[in-house]
Amino acid sequence: MPRIQRLCVPGVPLHIVQRGNNKQPCFFRTPDYLAYLKALKNAALRYGVDVHAYVLMTNHVHLLVTPDDRTSASRTMQHVGRKYVQHFNSAHNRTGTLWEGRFRSSIIDADRYLLACYRYIELNPVRAGMVKSPVQYRWSSFQANALGNRDAIISPRQEWLDLGITMSERCQKYRRLFDANSGHDDVEEIRYAVRKGLPTGSKLFRKEIEALLKKRIGSGRRGRPPK
Repeated sequence: MPRIQRLCVPGVPLHIVQRGNNKQPCFFRTPDYLAYLKALKNAALRYGVDVHAYVLMTNHVHLLVTPDDRTSASRTMQHVGRKYVQHFNSAHNRTGTLWEGRFRSSIIDADRYLLACYRYIELNPVRAGMVKSPVQYRWSSFQANALGNRDAIISPRQEWLDLGITMSERCQKYRRLFDANSGHDDVEEIRYAVRKGLPTGSKLFRKEIEALLKKRIGSGRRGRPPK
């Protein structure tokens, strides 16, 4: 089976998903989560990636980032993967691989899907039934983006800054995205796009990405998969 193409455009947000091998846990204890976040922070600074949102689930990770160049995201993930596996294997007396091959990613149409992707990522623990509210989950960026708590990993996108003039206004409007009746439920579109390595966005956005990359994007079906 051919590899799913990995698209990356400097300055364009990217949704990244990396899963544990055979759906096995990647995190067991607090030091594991802290080690991953430390590796992510260092790699992002080193290779030129701004991290806007994240969630560390038991057996997978979601990130929303903006790369400085076409290799920034890949080099960041390689560095994080290598450093974290070293920690994990040493801490849990194991050897061998941890991750399920290559990470998956989807370029995000910032005008249409960026804030929806923030929401999708930070609601993962709620959809998984781990917590009732994203504020209850420690290992995500929700408290930074929704409450204004300091998080050294997070670099705000301009779209988040444009939510309000003050930090309080931005956070208040951001939290509204998580209301049950917010009308921002794009779970299937986001999930399908990242699984297939397709852009998350309109047909026009897809054509713009093809023009920037000077190549055709794979023929994956667009839109909601049938129920």
